Amino acid sequence: MLEDIIISRVRVKILQLFLTHPGTIFHVRDMVRRVDEEINAVRRELSHMEKAGMVSKEARANRLFYMFRKDYPLYYELLGLIGKTTGLGLDFLKNRAKLGKVKFVMISGRYVRGLPNKSSTNVDLLVVGTVVLPELAQLVKLEEGRRGREMNYTVMTEEEFTFRKRRNDPFVKEILSQSKIMVIGDEEDLVAV
Repeated sequence: MLEDIIISRVRVKILQLFLTHPGTIFHVRDMVRRVDEEINAVRRELSHMEKAGMVSKEARANRLFYMFRKDYPLYYELLGLIGKTTGLGLDFLKNRAKLGKVKFVMISGRYVRGLPNKSSTNVDLLVVGTVVLPELAQLVKLEEGRRGREMNYTVMTEEEFTFRKRRNDPFVKEILSQSKIMVIGDEEDLVAV
C-alpha cells in the first residue's frame, strides 16, 4: 500500500525499518541486510533522506550510523502510515473479512512509538464490532512475536461501546483520550457520543 504513494521500493523498506523501530540507530550494512536490497541503493536513498531532513548520520569508529529524526515535520504522519500499512495494521486490512464485522480498529500511538504503557489500564489495541476472537488472538500473537512485547487489547460490540461512551465510562474515556492510529474506521465516528 505504501508503495502506491512512495515510488521507491527501497525507500519504503527503509522507512518501514526506521519507523517500526523508533529511536533505533542503524549501521548501513545492518540496514542492507534487514531490507534485503543492494548497498548502493540503500546508500542512495539514505543520502536523499538526509538531504530532505528525514535522517541524521553519525560517524562512529569508521562506520556510519543513521537514525530517523523525530523533529522531521512529517515524522508522526509517517509513523501512522507505517503503523497502518505494516505489521498488525496490515494484518487487519488483509484479514478484515476473516475477523467478522469490524467497525473500528484503533492502535495506541504509544504502542506504535514503542513506548511502554503508562498504566495497567492502558489499551494498545481497541477492536469494536462482532469479532471472531480466535482470528484476532492469532493476529495479536503474531504482532507480539514481531515486537517482542505483550499487547493489551480490548474487544467490544458496537452496542457495548456506544453504551459505555454515553455513560462516560472511565475505561473507554481513557482509551479515547490517548493518541491513536485508526486502522479501520474514522476517528471522528469513534470518539463521537
